[in-house]
Amino acid sequence: MQQIVKTYLRELPIGAIGYIVGYDKVFKGYQGKLLSMGLTPGTQFILIRQASKNWPILLEVEENLIRLSKPEADALCVEEVD
Repeated sequence: MQQIVKTYLRELPIGAIGYIVGYDKVFKGYQGKLLSMGLTPGTQFILIRQASKNWPILLEVEENLIRLSKPEADALCVEEVD
């Protein structure tokens, strides 16, 4: 039986290029908000900044910068491009 391994933004290094594969923990309307930001499955991104104590996660998507709170970022399942 093959186990599905999920990868989250917090696991990627700064500067990583990846794409969105789906959503996890889609509660409190996060999926709708992420979809409205254009973060749909297949969307490619560059991780600009990881979350720290008071700073959000920052992604570059199609030449736009998108800020995500930690709960929003934790709702995204991603895959890093090698």
